[in-house]
Amino acid sequence: MASREARKPRILIAGGGVAGLVLALAAKRRGFEVRVFEKDLSAVRGEGQYRGPIILHGNALAVLAAIDPDVARQVLAAACVTGDRLNGLADGITGDWFIKIDLLTPARKKGLPLTRSICRMTLQDILLKAIGSDTVYNRSKVVDFREHQNKVTVILGDGREYEGDVLVGADGIWSKVRAKLFGWQDAQYSNYTCYSGSVDYVPSYISTVGYRVFVGFNQYFVACDIGCGKMQWYGFHKEPPGSADPPTGKRKRLLELYEGWCSEVVALISRTSESMILRRDLYDRDMIYTWGRGRITLVGDAAHAMQPALGQSGCMAIEDCYQLVLELEKAYVKCDCHDKHADEIALAIASFHRYERKRILRVGIVHAVTRMAARMSSTYRPYLDFGPGCLSFLTNLRIPNPAIYGAQFVVGHIIMPIVMTWMLNGHGVW
Repeated sequence: MASREARKPRILIAGGGVAGLVLALAAKRRGFEVRVFEKDLSAVRGEGQYRGPIILHGNALAVLAAIDPDVARQVLAAACVTGDRLNGLADGITGDWFIKIDLLTPARKKGLPLTRSICRMTLQDILLKAIGSDTVYNRSKVVDFREHQNKVTVILGDGREYEGDVLVGADGIWSKVRAKLFGWQDAQYSNYTCYSGSVDYVPSYISTVGYRVFVGFNQYFVACDIGCGKMQWYGFHKEPPGSADPPTGKRKRLLELYEGWCSEVVALISRTSESMILRRDLYDRDMIYTWGRGRITLVGDAAHAMQPALGQSGCMAIEDCYQLVLELEKAYVKCDCHDKHADEIALAIASFHRYERKRILRVGIVHAVTRMAARMSSTYRPYLDFGPGCLSFLTNLRIPNPAIYGAQFVVGHIIMPIVMTWMLNGHGVW
């Protein structure tokens, strides 16, 4: 009787972003046959400019090292270390630190790589080279699939069809695979639009600050060192989706939105050329607690799209991919089959169920904390607001809000150290 080790399943992957490529790499390194379908690799690279760099914390970097040490070394060499400097939240008006987040100590205690930022295009190029061009099918958008008793067939936008043993949807927040599995559901607008910019600028604080979120009311601003003399920033502002910028341009509007904010914020906006400022409305999805059916499952944003508040969206996707491949390997390598078709279905379903069970709690917590962090960053009001009426004059006196000091102590000294240590340690990955 032939062992399962002699024949591992063919994995079809919808989507060639970070999640799809990491999954393909992990699967190929364990002997699986893999095909990745991406609608436009040039657009994937363009997404790197559109969305800026990706933050890779120690948990994701450790997974990459477990998948392929050589790829991990290339990523570490190409990325900019930010975890050895001050990171956290600051008052948008004064620039004073509100909460400092220690990324260095948890990483050192567990022997994990320090948090880094890396250009998405660079990361994707490293992954593509490691996977091989014959694995990734460009201009190949998965628009539908059919599940059969002994296989699954993906249908591309141009009518081509490909068969495999399992299908994984890694096609992002607007996933076609997810829509086919569970029916189309609109993504949830976060109530915020996001401006982003990359600028050739080395601020005076570059040696001491890696990543800083300037918080305010109904808006916040993120600044991150991305190396090579460049800074990446994001300006989040609360407004309806689909709003248009004035004819005067994005930079002028941003300078008006952040008028009166600290010099660090104003300098980054002012030094960025209009052509380098991009804008997108931010969406996420509510958590669902079933990610698959039969021979099909989801990873990354297709399963649990989240806001970018903690830099863990991509990290969670990378963890997903490794856990999924481990579960598939455990099932298919150890099992000898008597009824090939029945056993293949059972193995796929069992593998996907175990993958979900091991990921749901961790991802659900990170998803909730991410939403909470985004809300906290945009509802920061250090002074009491007495509103209209006879006491409104007191607002102008800038009377400190006593709740801020309590929040600063509880969040900064109790909650965040616990949460960040837990997230960075990669609990539940292996």
